[in-house]
Amino acid sequence: MVIEKSAMAGTLESSDAQVTVEPADDLQISVSSSVLNQYGRQIKATVEATLERLEVTSGHVTVVDKGALDCTLKARVECAVFRSCDISASDVPWGGVIR
Repeated sequence: MVIEKSAMAGTLESSDAQVTVEPADDLQISVSSSVLNQYGRQIKATVEATLERLEVTSGHVTVVDKGALDCTLKARVECAVFRSCDISASDVPWGGVIR
């Protein structure tokens, strides 16, 4: 997938994460979190793995983590990427079709 326009998913509430994606020439991931020292590597690895699964190779991804679990991070990244590509809910291949 190609990030075509800026898009955002998530909130800044506790136990959530706000993910913003924007077009860029290369892949850049920025993470801010109150638990960055403890979980920063895991947060970045989860975001990278999700982007790889979606075949995103370029774009600027900004994650503001507020204690989100891995499953929440994955969902927020997927949603932001889908929104940036104008994929509607009816076009999203739910149910494990996405590798």
